[in-house]
Formats: sequence, structure tokens, C-alpha cells
Amino acid sequence: MTDIPADDLIRLLPQTLAVFPLEGALLLPHGQLPLHIFEPRYRNMIEEALGNSRMLGMVQPRVLHPQPLPDHVEIFEIGCAGRIASFSETDDGRFLITLKGVCRFRVTKELPLFRGFRRVVPDYLAFRNDLEPASEEGIDRARLLLAARAFLLLKNIACDWQAAESASAQALVTSLAMSCPFEPEEKQALLESDDLAKRCQLLISLFEMAMLAADGPPAVTRH
Repeated sequence: MTDIPADDLIRLLPQTLAVFPLEGALLLPHGQLPLHIFEPRYRNMIEEALGNSRMLGMVQPRVLHPQPLPDHVEIFEIGCAGRIASFSETDDGRFLITLKGVCRFRVTKELPLFRGFRRVVPDYLAFRNDLEPASEEGIDRARLLLAARAFLLLKNIACDWQAAESASAQALVTSLAMSCPFEPEEKQALLESDDLAKRCQLLISLFEMAMLAADGPPAVTRH
């Protein structure tokens, strides 16, 4: 982690940001999101990003739409900027990339389409703490792991629990929030959580509510 203060790092982030509207896709600061890019407009977006800051923003559309999304579908105001950490190109021109979350942003203005993709003017200031190591204060790790185990068992999703138990609180919360099959509105709420502790609390609530809805073991809901 860099020793540069967050307020200084904010100034280094791009002031014009290409955005990729994708329903149900959650990128959080410090998380890693693999993406398969095949639409021409988004291939253009990746080419532009690779030639400049290597950064783009992930946002969710506000309403369900069939794919491909219309150019001007309404998007949520809060997204997350990520840096292309790795990429490869297939023989037919598709991109396989991994996006590493850097900092959330608020959309202050949308710019005209450029080469078919959308661009915004982002405001990162309210989320500058994303650039600092997250505090683990207030993280109920034991309850989170208990609820996550029950939820993933319910959904028949495999997990490397040895790695999960040894991961930092930030890595654990981020990985679970990004990878679990929540509704788009729930993913947006996780994105907009004020800090890691509140994101953890919301994550536990989502796990426990899912278990209650499925008549899961009551032990998951105990404090």
C-alpha cells in the first residue's frame, strides 16, 4: 500500500471515466472482477483504457433490460472505478480482462458517447477512504463465516474455507459480497455501504434473510 495520502491519490484518478453498465456485476475497492468483453462498443472501451489510464468504471443499470443494453439506459449514481490488472485478446478480437477495484465514485455528469461507449465525470471525494487500508473494527468474523457457510451450502456453491478463514477481513467481506448470487439492488446496497463494517453487517443480514426464507437452521440467526 502506498504512503501517499488519499487526498493526493484522488487527484491522480481519471477525471473522465468510461463506464461499463452491467446488471448484477459488483466491483468493490480491492476486489478483482473477471470480465469477458465481446460487444464492439466495449471492445473499443478496453482499447481506449489500455492506451490511457487502464481504468474504467463499473455501474449497474437501474432497471432490467434485455441484452444488449440500450445506449442511454438509466444507471445508478454510484459505481466503482477499477484498473485493468490483466488482459488477453482472443483470435476473434474479444478481451478477457481482470479489473481490480480502486475507488468508488458518484456520477456528476454524463458525457456524449465516444466510439459507442459511455463516459462520465466522476466524483471520488466522498469515497477517498477506499484508497486507505480498511479498518477491521466492528467486523463480526465468526458470525459472517457461520452465515456464509449456511448460505453457500443452501446455494450449492463450493468455497475454499481454509483460504476464507485465513483471509483478512477486507478480503473476506469483499470476496463474499462480489461472488455471492444476490439481487442487483442488494449488490448496489453492498457497494454503497459506508465502510467495511457496515458492508459486513449487510452481508450477514442478506445471508441470514436467505436462510430464513428457506427455513434454514435457526442457529444462523442467533447473536
